Amino acid sequence: MNLWFEHPLVIVLGCTVILGVVFMSPYVRDAFSVFIPLGPPGGIPFAPPVRIELLIKILYILELTGAFLLFIAAAGPFFIFPETVWLNRGADIIFVMDISPSMAALDMGNRSRFNAARTLVHDFAANRPSDAVGLVAVGNDAALLLPPTVDRRSLFTRLEALSLGELGDGTALGMGLAVAGLHIGNSAAPRRAVILITDGENNAGAIHPETAAEALPALGASLWVIGVGSGGDVPIDYLDPLTKLHRIGIFDSRFDPESLKAIARKGEGFYIPAPSADALAHAFARIDEVEMTVGRSGTITRTKDFQGPFIIGGLALLLLVRFTRRHLLGAFL
Repeated sequence: MNLWFEHPLVIVLGCTVILGVVFMSPYVRDAFSVFIPLGPPGGIPFAPPVRIELLIKILYILELTGAFLLFIAAAGPFFIFPETVWLNRGADIIFVMDISPSMAALDMGNRSRFNAARTLVHDFAANRPSDAVGLVAVGNDAALLLPPTVDRRSLFTRLEALSLGELGDGTALGMGLAVAGLHIGNSAAPRRAVILITDGENNAGAIHPETAAEALPALGASLWVIGVGSGGDVPIDYLDPLTKLHRIGIFDSRFDPESLKAIARKGEGFYIPAPSADALAHAFARIDEVEMTVGRSGTITRTKDFQGPFIIGGLALLLLVRFTRRHLLGAFL
């Protein structure tokens, strides 16, 4: 990113004017003058009641600086920076994330299932900038948090704000798949995929997950089901968003891979078990490989005006000098 000026000669004019004012100022003339102190011989020289010479000089410098900033603003400063643009469309991918409390189970190394999955979703999207990525959350109900978009800032912000239990204690997998199918059905992307990340079986919602999954192939969308976690006793650390109660203990994880395999079969998709952090990372790597799209990109040059800071800075300094001289030093000037 480089700073340029639309009218650089205005800066030259500004420098000329400022230098002329400086050389005509009494401070420069006083440098070549000899001062004789007033007062009785051998006595104390006369001095004003308040020594404000230094303050006046500082105000003078600030005034010149403010004027110079306005000259810079008049020169039309702007930034030139390159921007990558994609010449073809990537895939449309919607992640359906289970945010039920059981996803707080700590069997992904030292991390919860939810945090491990959220990090991998973030990295997956960051490494595929030409793809439009959307996000659906599943709890006692399902909600579209973000439609497929290439705006990574919006995706990462919403992903970071996502918290366990905000949609209740249930797991409405069918509703989540239905919401994803509804928003990917009209896509014109060359590849479309729905990725379900869950650790449980469907126990809420009005739509059976196999029914929702069965509709995805007709929409041209591939289905991936990642079963996160393992069965048995698992430590859990969960903060209830409604009651604010912090629950720490052992969770009886009744992980049922067969129901998740059935969902994948109905959607003509793939089921990947992820009982550990390494297995979960491998699942994302496999999806990244299979759902690969060839992206063609180019670089364009964009400009952005940068006059505002100089105008604000220059006017602020001039107003500060005027206020100080008139209201604070008025009694001494």
